[in-house]
Amino acid sequence: MKLVVVLIVACLGTLAQGNEINPCLSADAQKSCASCIATSKECAWCVSVSYEQENRLRCDTHENHLRGLYCDPGDIQFPTDEVEKLKNQDVGDGDNPEDAVQVQPQKVRIKIRPNKPVEVKLTFRQAENYPVDLYYFMDLSNSMEDDKEKLALLGNKIAEQMSAITKNFRLGFGSFVDKVVSPYVSTVPQKLKMPCKTYNGEPCEAPYGFKNQLSLDLETTKFSQKVKEARVSGNLDAPEGGFDAIMQAVACEDEIGWRPISRRMLVFSTDAGFHHAGDGKLGGIVTPNDGQCHLKNNLYSESSNLDYPSVSQIANKIKEKSVSVIFAVTDLQFDIYEKLSKYIESSTTGRLANDSSNIVTLIEDNYKKITSKVTLKADGLGENITVDFFSRCFGGEEIKTNECGSLKIGQSVEFRAEVMLTACPKDRKKWLKEFSIRPLGYQEKLTVELEMICECQCENAENEELNSDKCSNGNGTFECGKCSCHPGRYGKFCECKADDLTSKDSIKQCTAPNATLPCSGRGSCVCGECLCNTRSSDSAQTFSGPYCECDDYSCNQFNEQICGGPERGKCNCGKCECKLGYNGTACECELSMEKCTTDKGLVCNGHGNCTCGKCVCENQYTGFKCEQCPACPDKCLEYTPCVQCKAFKFGKLIQERCLRECKMEIFFHDKIREGHGIQLCPIKDDDECWAYYTYEYDRNGKVVIKAQITKVCPDQLNVLAIVGGVVGGIVAVGLFLLLLWKLLTFIHDTREFAKFEKERQNAKWDTGENPIYKQATSTFKNPTYGSQ
Repeated sequence: MKLVVVLIVACLGTLAQGNEINPCLSADAQKSCASCIATSKECAWCVSVSYEQENRLRCDTHENHLRGLYCDPGDIQFPTDEVEKLKNQDVGDGDNPEDAVQVQPQKVRIKIRPNKPVEVKLTFRQAENYPVDLYYFMDLSNSMEDDKEKLALLGNKIAEQMSAITKNFRLGFGSFVDKVVSPYVSTVPQKLKMPCKTYNGEPCEAPYGFKNQLSLDLETTKFSQKVKEARVSGNLDAPEGGFDAIMQAVACEDEIGWRPISRRMLVFSTDAGFHHAGDGKLGGIVTPNDGQCHLKNNLYSESSNLDYPSVSQIANKIKEKSVSVIFAVTDLQFDIYEKLSKYIESSTTGRLANDSSNIVTLIEDNYKKITSKVTLKADGLGENITVDFFSRCFGGEEIKTNECGSLKIGQSVEFRAEVMLTACPKDRKKWLKEFSIRPLGYQEKLTVELEMICECQCENAENEELNSDKCSNGNGTFECGKCSCHPGRYGKFCECKADDLTSKDSIKQCTAPNATLPCSGRGSCVCGECLCNTRSSDSAQTFSGPYCECDDYSCNQFNEQICGGPERGKCNCGKCECKLGYNGTACECELSMEKCTTDKGLVCNGHGNCTCGKCVCENQYTGFKCEQCPACPDKCLEYTPCVQCKAFKFGKLIQERCLRECKMEIFFHDKIREGHGIQLCPIKDDDECWAYYTYEYDRNGKVVIKAQITKVCPDQLNVLAIVGGVVGGIVAVGLFLLLLWKLLTFIHDTREFAKFEKERQNAKWDTGENPIYKQATSTFKNPTYGSQ
């Protein structure tokens, strides 16, 4: 049943007219081959010359063109996308750490048509001993003096911990204070030279914006030395010039020493907030920050001339240079920097102890937090291009995501990028586009060369027929199977002259009152008259009417036929015109009561009403003519006498009376069953056998009786076998009980004898004497006898 419904829906979908069902049939899609292929990924264009002559729709789904009989497969324009891998090195560690490949493929070329997504598979693998450049710069205002001392002591520890992660590690150090203008620092000459003193009484260093104390170096032991040598300075307001320092540390690649291939890490340490774009006006600085490198002799030279960078400038520069930032800040500043990190990709925030004693753990934990996940991002997309990412990460179902976590060194993770072109740019120069897909925080990327398919091959200049005879004796250019008319000519074949009837007037004559589209969007306006299209490219059915407003094939259907078929009615402009004897929206209703009337002339057996040639029965009755009543007493008693005499040759009716009164026909079957509308009746004969028959009613209300050929009789009893079985059973039970008694007696005697033997063996007296035996005579001795 489901399959039938699916097929019907599919057929209706093919026949139905409307942009929502088949966008390829829209008026815009029919304008040109380029418009056709841009409408939907399923749309294809037919260049066959006969299509114009037969007024068929050139743009339709590729499936419809192939299935139809009107467009040769060689005449179908259906551009397909292509993905070509231009550089595809396998991911791996490489002979040298710098040779590691973490993204595969590295470069692809995609040919893509509008509104059809193209898939590109991408693999990321985090290489072992991948180069890491960690630049640590801190706020060296006077409040950070204890932090500097602690950092100097822990410098070697930082190098040791990072070296355990990667052997190719470089460490650098920088510091910042603020702009050397009022009101950020005191401009009193003496304060400019020595703004403060340390807790040891030593003079502070003169204020500065940003200073590169140590460029990135493999000799990490220099780090502690440089930190120890650096002196704190002083300023007036609480916020510091950290944004200036970040911009210079990221922008000055050569001066800081960032390697082209490395994991770039920036640790920003402070206990204060930050100035941002616009704050420079307080010091009379109105020139916006230019985002360029201005380090001279390792000092930021434009600190007093350029405003602070904005958050977006910082975020864009960090993104451009692929730097990961760790904000190591104290508790009071944690919330504000955590919010800031949400706007800066590949950044994280950690809580710094008041004396920076936890800096080693903080760097290690946040480095692992950044490197334990990979996040993909597409850069340089421009307008009308989208990229969606999908991945299973390390198992499970594929989901839409550009990020996978719990990544370990040496592990690979696969992504599927889905590239979509939503529309072609009007400028042909923009049909070639290049963008990149990169993991955040890494220099490696996948470069994508995008070649947009914005026109069909038949629209190329070499395939045009200028002044073609196919366009009314050379009055137009023939391309993609249709004519593009010269000025002053219009019409499908450029057959109309503007002098006779202007194109505007022609279109006006083809447009119905209160309508906006010529020919209702279902045809072509030719010299002021509508030439109606076929309903689809593979159909012989056409629209009709002076404005092609009528669709004679979209009326309601009955029995899978329009208007119930030709014998019931026909479709006229979307509505059924029924023939005599039928009505309804699909001519589904029969006015005749013939099918509701029984042989006796009763309509629905008197138990219902005839509606549209069918009986609508009362509550208790069912059947085609309301002849069945499951809740009513059955008619077995009425039919049984006739069935007995006709089918089984017994019963009360004699043969003559049976032939006279029993006119119904009886059908014989090996097996009969009870069912919906089928009543089962049993009959018992003199031999105690059961005969069965059923009765039901056909569409005309005539009773149909089916009898089962064989009777069901009970099996006869074998008395001798039963008596013999009972006697044998009694004897067998008796013998069994006797044997059981004998066995129990034997077991009891054996146990008693064994008990006796055991007691006899344990006796203390001689086996030849009886200890309780006494002589039968008694002997007495006279004591006085011996003395006489």
